[in-house]
Amino acid sequence: MNRRDGRAADEVRPLEARLGVNVHAEGSCRFSLGYTVVHCTASLDPDLPRWRRESGRGWVTAEYRMLPRATGIRTPREGRFDLKGRTAEIQRLVGRALRAVTDPTLLGPRQIIVDCDVLQADGGTRIASVNGGFLALVQALASLVDAGVLPRLPIQAGVAAVSVGLVDGVPLVDLAYDEDARAQVDLNVVATSDGRLVEVQGTAEGAPFPRADLDALLDLSLPTIGRVLAAQRRTLLDAGITPPFPEPG
Repeated sequence: MNRRDGRAADEVRPLEARLGVNVHAEGSCRFSLGYTVVHCTASLDPDLPRWRRESGRGWVTAEYRMLPRATGIRTPREGRFDLKGRTAEIQRLVGRALRAVTDPTLLGPRQIIVDCDVLQADGGTRIASVNGGFLALVQALASLVDAGVLPRLPIQAGVAAVSVGLVDGVPLVDLAYDEDARAQVDLNVVATSDGRLVEVQGTAEGAPFPRADLDALLDLSLPTIGRVLAAQRRTLLDAGITPPFPEPG
């Protein structure tokens, strides 16, 4: 099938990641996939959640918001205590993805809060939030290593995400909004740099789909995640940060 932007079925949209875009935060990244743009900051918070304080182990969490004109029509801002279901689901996904590759013992009694604010949305905002949030987290932790607060980066592997789906019966990666809106199957896949799955979110947008379609979509997603991880490595190297995971094989 012909995609709106002429991409191949296994091709992601133009990807751009810029570190250090916020002068105040310990870590920050502006991450874009095509017209989807997310501003991510990672902030050091010495005040751990109450249930974590006696453990001596650190915590990484995330918050996600979409700015009012990130989409074609203005949507009201969401406050901390009136989150919509989708917003709460996405920020839990981002938090789980980042915690999956963070060593809480090495992080010690401190919290890192990763804020993901969608500046512009054209599908895949949760994917961009995971990918940009990880880069912001690594930069924040690298600053703590440079300051002598941590002996080394408490990151055990890289982590990245991609969306895949069946659109008009064709498996595609990195769905833009118009593709996502008409997909028969929509899947979000998060995986580590050593090939382990963190999360698979999948939905049949109508009729049920066979196991073979799920396998095909997973087979399509993992090489794409490898390419995103390679782009993350280049971004860290350009910023003078040694990537905490090897070049994907």
